[in-house]
Amino acid sequence: MKTESWLFGVVALFFGGSAALYGVWSRDPAGMAVLIVAFGMAGVISFFCAVQYRRRGRRPQDRPEAEVADAAGPLEFFPAHSPWPFVTALGFAVAAAGVVYGLWLFLIGVAVLARGVFGLAFQYATRRD
Repeated sequence: MKTESWLFGVVALFFGGSAALYGVWSRDPAGMAVLIVAFGMAGVISFFCAVQYRRRGRRPQDRPEAEVADAAGPLEFFPAHSPWPFVTALGFAVAAAGVVYGLWLFLIGVAVLARGVFGLAFQYATRRD
């Protein structure tokens, strides 16, 4: 993550310098805002990568002597039979169609989408008594 931190730090500095020069020469507030947002986004990613490197150290893919098995392990839990990805996709499709056909369809789609996201997030939540 150290390399990524430096990479995004350089990108952030580029956008910051570009924003300063653009603001002085053009006096365009829209372009200046876009460059400042790009600077902030690259800066946040750089900061996140630096913090993760400090907390966890080098990753197996950063070490030349690492083996493939060093990074092996469970990646994530994927449920075999879950209806929530389908409900989420259906809600997004209905909301997208609602943008074209009317507010009422959009609101129905947002409601279905919200239920699908809620179901995905809490389908395996367990209560700890």
